[in-house]
Amino acid sequence: MSRLPSKQDILDWIAENPTLTAKREIAKAFGIKGADRIDLKRMLRELAEDGHLEKRRKTYRDPDKLPPVSVLQVGEPSSDGDLYARPIEWQGDGPEPTVLLIARATDPALGAGERILARVQIVRGEDHAYEGRLIRRIGTNPRKVLGLFRKHAEGGRILPIDKGTSREWRVAAGATQGARDGELVEAEPAGPKDSLGLPRARILARLGDPSQPRAVSLIAIHQHGIPDSFSDDTIGEADAMTPADLTGREDLTDLPLVTIDPSDARDHDDAVFAEADPDPKNKGGFVLWVAIADVAHYVRPGSALDREAWERGNSTYFPDRVVPMLPDRLSGDLCSLHEGVPRACIVARMIINAAGEMTSSTFLRALMKSPASLHYEEVQAAIDGAPNDKTAPLLEPVLKPLYAAYGALTKARARRAPLELDLPERQIELDPKGVVRSVAFKDRLTAHKLIEEFMVLANVAAAKTLVAKRTPLLFRVHEEPKPEKLDALREIAEAAGLVLAKGQVLKTSQLNRLLTQAADTDDGELINVAVLRSMTQAYYSPDHLGHFGLALGSYAHFTSPIRRYADLVVHRALIAAHGWGDDGLTPDDTERLRSTAEHISTTERRSMEAERDTTDRYLAAYLADRVGTELTGRISGIQRFGAFVRLDETGADGLLPMREIGHEYFHYDRDSQSLSGADSGIVIEPGQSVLVRLAETTPETGGILLELLELDGKALPKGGKTRKSGKTRSARVRKKPGKRARKLSRNRARD
Repeated sequence: MSRLPSKQDILDWIAENPTLTAKREIAKAFGIKGADRIDLKRMLRELAEDGHLEKRRKTYRDPDKLPPVSVLQVGEPSSDGDLYARPIEWQGDGPEPTVLLIARATDPALGAGERILARVQIVRGEDHAYEGRLIRRIGTNPRKVLGLFRKHAEGGRILPIDKGTSREWRVAAGATQGARDGELVEAEPAGPKDSLGLPRARILARLGDPSQPRAVSLIAIHQHGIPDSFSDDTIGEADAMTPADLTGREDLTDLPLVTIDPSDARDHDDAVFAEADPDPKNKGGFVLWVAIADVAHYVRPGSALDREAWERGNSTYFPDRVVPMLPDRLSGDLCSLHEGVPRACIVARMIINAAGEMTSSTFLRALMKSPASLHYEEVQAAIDGAPNDKTAPLLEPVLKPLYAAYGALTKARARRAPLELDLPERQIELDPKGVVRSVAFKDRLTAHKLIEEFMVLANVAAAKTLVAKRTPLLFRVHEEPKPEKLDALREIAEAAGLVLAKGQVLKTSQLNRLLTQAADTDDGELINVAVLRSMTQAYYSPDHLGHFGLALGSYAHFTSPIRRYADLVVHRALIAAHGWGDDGLTPDDTERLRSTAEHISTTERRSMEAERDTTDRYLAAYLADRVGTELTGRISGIQRFGAFVRLDETGADGLLPMREIGHEYFHYDRDSQSLSGADSGIVIEPGQSVLVRLAETTPETGGILLELLELDGKALPKGGKTRKSGKTRSARVRKKPGKRARKLSRNRARD
C-alpha cells in the first residue's frame, strides 16, 4: 500500500485482527516503511489520546472491545444451565459485555466466582457480545474492597471503612454500577494507578445506606468474605431431608434428656441427663449422658451440603443475625433437639466416680425425645428455690442430679487446674430497629458452668475413644505460651507487684496463682488480659498435641456439629470406628484431614475477627451521642502512636492519640510497653486508671478517639514540671520497682 491509512482504516484493521495490534504488525499490514513509520506512530498516539485506542506496552486495542485473550470472572449458571462470565477489567465507555462460555468435553467444571483466562470472540445477533473458551484457571478470588462511595463528575472514590487503612480507591465512570453518593459498596481492584497515584477499583455490589443499624454486621460479612447465602443445590438437598427413624439406632426416647441454652437460642444441639450410678462398686458416682444432634446423618460426605459446610467452616454470630454453617431446615429443625419431637443423636454415656473422674465411656447412635427445652436462668432459679411451672416437675428427677454430677466434676477440675480467666463477656442488646439499646456484661451462672463442664467431658471421651480405636480425627490443640510471651507477662506482673515464677515447666496452676493474686485489685483486669494475650491461639490438627489451657492431654470438638465442621468430622470418625453406617469418615476425608484442619482454623479466625469488628462498630454507634462526656477506664495497651483505653462502662476500646497525651514529648519503650514524659517523667503503662473525654466516634469503622484528662486520679501537668519546686512528678505510683522500672531508667538516660 503506497498511501498512509486513515485513522478509520487503522481502527477497522484492529477490530478485524485483534491479535495483530503491535505497531510493527500494523505497519506491515498497510505496507508502511521508512519515514512513514513516524507518521503512523503519531496517528496511533492521537487515536489513544482521543480514547479510540488503548496502548498496552507495544500494542494497541479498541478500549470498547475485549482483547482476544481476557481474564474473566465466572457467574452463576442461568436458568437454562448456560454459564456466563464478565471481564475483570473493562475500560470502555459502554456497558460491560457479557461472555457466554463454551465448554469443551475435557474442560473442568467451573464455579461461580472463579477467575479464568479465556480466548474470546465477538458474536453478532446474540444477547451476549462474546463467546469464550477456557484456557486455564488463574487462582482464587481477589481481595475485596469495602467502603463508602463518594460520587464525582468522572466516577468517584471509595473511602475505606477499615480502621487499619486510609487508602482511597478511584472508580471510573463506567465502573460505578450506578452507586449513589454515600452508599456502602463492595469493589475489587481494577488495573494500575491513575494519574493521581490512586489505585483503581470497580464496584461489584451496592450494599445500601451504611448509617442503617443493620448494615453493621453486613459490613463485617462482606469485609471478611464470609459466605452468607446458600446455593440452590444446598437448599434443595436440605429441603428434601426427612426426620431420621429408629433404623440402626438405640431407642432413648424415654430418657429425660433436657436442653439448656440461652433464652434466645434458635437451635439446640446438645442435651444432658445424669443419674446416680446403680453399681455398688461406684458409690457416690454418676452415669452422665450427653446427647448431640446427629448432623452426619443428614450432611453426607461429598454432598452440596457438605461442600458448603466445609467452605464456611463454622457459623458466625452477630448481635442482629447468625450466618449459619447449615441451612435452617437442618440447623433450626431436623438437627435441633426440640422438646417433644424425636431427633437423631449421637450419645456419650460416661461413668464418673465420686471424685469426678471419668472411669469409662461408651457411644451410641440413638433416637431421643427431649421432655423440655430450658434456658440457663430458669434452671438456676429452680435450683435456687424458685422453680416455674416448667422446671418444677423436673427439679428432683432431672435438675438436682445434674447439679450433683457437676459437683463431683468440679473436684476433678480443681485437681486438673485448667486456666481460670475472669473476663466477663459483653452482651449488646438491640431494639427492633437494630439500634443498640444497652451494653452489659453477661451473668455467669452455675448453670452455664455445668453445661460447659459436661461438654468438656464429652469432648474428652470422644477423643480418647477414637485414639483407642486408632481412628483418624481432628484434635483441638492449644499449645503452651511462647517464652517471649511469658517474659512480657512476667514483666507486667512485676510492675503490678506480683510474681510469676521463672525457670520451671509452666503449668496452668502457676498462672492461676497469678490470677488469684491479682483478683480484687486494681490490676485484676490488666493481669487477666495480659495472661490471655500470652496464650497461643487454639487450632485444629490431626496431630495429638494436647490442650494447655484446659490442662488436658486428649481433646477434640464433638458437641457442636450444627455450627462447627470440626465436630462433624469427629462424628463421622465415631460412625466409622463403630461401624454404624456408610455416612462415616471416608478415605477422601481422611486424606485431606490436614488441609481441612488448616482451612477451618482459618475460617474460625475469620469469624472471630468479623464478630470483633462488628462489636467495635456497634459500640462506636452506641457512644456517638455521648461525644464530649467524661468516662473512666484503664490503659489496655501501648503503641508508638498512642495508648489504648478500655472503658469501664461498656468494655469498648478507644485510642488516646499521642497528641492528646499531656503537653510534652513522650518516649515509647517497646520492651516495657510504656510511654514516659520527657519533662515530667510521667510513666503511662497498661493497668493505670484514667479519666478521658470522648472526642470522636466513627461507627463506620468502629473507631473511638479519646482525650486524656486524668491518670491514676491526677491531672497531667501542663508544662511537665511543677511551678513551686521544679521537681518532676509522676502520676504513676509504682508498687514495686521491678525489671520494667530499671529498663525505663536506662531508656531515660539514653534519651
